[in-house]
Amino acid sequence: MSLEIRNLNVSIEGIPILNDVSLYVGPGQMVGLIGHNGAGKTTLIRAIMGLLPTDTGEMFFDGQDLCAQPAFTRAATGISYLPEDRRLIPALTVEENIMLPVWANKLADSKQRLEWVYGLIPEIAQFRDRKAMQLSGGQQKLVALARALMPGNQLLILDEPFEGVAPVLSRRLSEVIAKLGQEGLCVLISESDDTHSADLVDALFRIERGSVTAG
Repeated sequence: MSLEIRNLNVSIEGIPILNDVSLYVGPGQMVGLIGHNGAGKTTLIRAIMGLLPTDTGEMFFDGQDLCAQPAFTRAATGISYLPEDRRLIPALTVEENIMLPVWANKLADSKQRLEWVYGLIPEIAQFRDRKAMQLSGGQQKLVALARALMPGNQLLILDEPFEGVAPVLSRRLSEVIAKLGQEGLCVLISESDDTHSADLVDALFRIERGSVTAG
């Protein structure tokens, strides 16, 4: 499994945002995407997820042309992402939030997926029946990661995963993310700087004004 992006161009309302972006995430590889706010990180993520149309260029995952597929096919392909703002539903329990993508996409093997997620992040299993509103920001981030992992067992995209997380839980989040590479997932981590991800990633790309360079 690998993600390959070639010469991708994306505009929003006629304004060019991404310019000839090329990026590669190899099988079981963890790759960092570093750039300041407004550099184009989230636009690239939304394009990968099919939430924004592309102008020109190519995107392939496991040989499949992502540009030719509607957004709703991503979950069935094993692709998911963790948004920066978590987007949990406060009135639902932790487990209900985690199960939402399973119910929405009618994913098979949901019990096995849930057991796998709880094995990776056992602490969230301990408060599975608590409402999401009762959790700290860091705990909510872990739950949002667990929810993303339910469909995203092949390619996982993390948008600012450490933003707004206390140092103790940030370290715990780093430990969990490090395990994902060992599980064979392709992981793309988007951050403003590489303070947290420097020891996690196998390769690094930098984005500035919609253009991506390696290193």
